[in-house]
Amino acid sequence: MAEANWYVVHTYSGYENKVKANIEKTIENRHLEEEILEVRVPMQDVVEVKNGAKKNVQKKMFPGYVLINMVMNDDTWYVVRNTRGVTGFVGPGSKPVPLTEVEMRPLGIKTENISVDFGEGDVIAVIAGVWKDTVGAVQRMDYGKQTATINVELFGRETPVEISFAEIKKM
Repeated sequence: MAEANWYVVHTYSGYENKVKANIEKTIENRHLEEEILEVRVPMQDVVEVKNGAKKNVQKKMFPGYVLINMVMNDDTWYVVRNTRGVTGFVGPGSKPVPLTEVEMRPLGIKTENISVDFGEGDVIAVIAGVWKDTVGAVQRMDYGKQTATINVELFGRETPVEISFAEIKKM
């Protein structure tokens, strides 16, 4: 199987989240989970001052662009290119160019894989982050994003939470 790379897709400004949702729906409908691994709208935390009050907000790093981790072939190119709101891939002519590791590093995208000793159904403990000291059973593993989804009790009900592999250890 060919290797997945990160590509940049140009969208109409303001349609980034809509394009992301449409591509994710298409992935699900056409069963392309093995070929299109992840769709991202890079965000950054910014401090805004309004009426003298500071407020932390998330802003898009690249308005008008969406990042996609995918295996480039005719099917995936066609699906992404013909998604409503997409104007095209970034690259010369009609040939998409994958991002290099140097270009991805400032975006917080990790390329090295973390090997884990747990899987779906295993009980794990969260050792870092917001959910530190939480224990839960792994419901789903996403090796593309390098995250595990566990259920935690929040406000008296079970809520799925996505946690990075780096913040988890097996019990």
